[in-house]
Amino acid sequence: MLSYELIPLSENALVIKFGEQITPDIHERVRQVSTYFIEHHVEGIIEVVPAYTTVTVYYDPVRFAKNTNRKWHIEVLPFERICAVLKNILSSLEYADAPQGKEVVIPVCYGGEFGPDLEEVARRNQLTPEEVIDIHTNGHYLVYMIGFAPGFAYLGGMSEKIATPRKDSPRLHIPAGSVGIAGMQTGVYPIESPGGWQLIGRTPLQLFRPHHPQPSLLQTGDRVRFQAITKEEYKQIQEENNGDSRYS
Repeated sequence: MLSYELIPLSENALVIKFGEQITPDIHERVRQVSTYFIEHHVEGIIEVVPAYTTVTVYYDPVRFAKNTNRKWHIEVLPFERICAVLKNILSSLEYADAPQGKEVVIPVCYGGEFGPDLEEVARRNQLTPEEVIDIHTNGHYLVYMIGFAPGFAYLGGMSEKIATPRKDSPRLHIPAGSVGIAGMQTGVYPIESPGGWQLIGRTPLQLFRPHHPQPSLLQTGDRVRFQAITKEEYKQIQEENNGDSRYS
């Protein structure tokens, strides 16, 4: 059983911390705990937010302030009470495997106007652009968390052979769907935003769909593969499906 810490964050939030390293085991524990609170209503707990190695729990301090130690007539602070509740849940929780996420194939048109930094990534790693594409599309990626922007998935599993530092000067406008590399991470910009990642391609899929029942195409625990497509295929997917239903 993995150990954990309960760390106060604010007057109405705390963090369940499972460790310092980003590992599949810790990721699995984060998913298991998050899934429990999604599936079970615990009075006074408002929301849980999973991250790489933590789960942040938002709670109603008024609800937990009503509890006192009647034997000694000592008021129990809301943080102490929520900690007691969480410890009880965590100690009794059966850590079976969390439900496996879905596999999502993300088509990408690499290089050119869609991937202006592909050659830079290749040069820094002493590879050809074709070799970068081959390594990137042969990777098996895991969605560790969603954050930064709506629908932005933090993926683990990229090969160190194509790892590249962020750009010295971030771009002010990166188109939605841009696929980038930053250090040992790769990911897709779900909406237009500033950013300093090295752009190697673009997908016609919409990763953030605000009017969809599940706005984020990718969810924590999903497995991702990238598939190289031509510019003509990019346009066809975009026109026929608006980058959504075919791959959702």
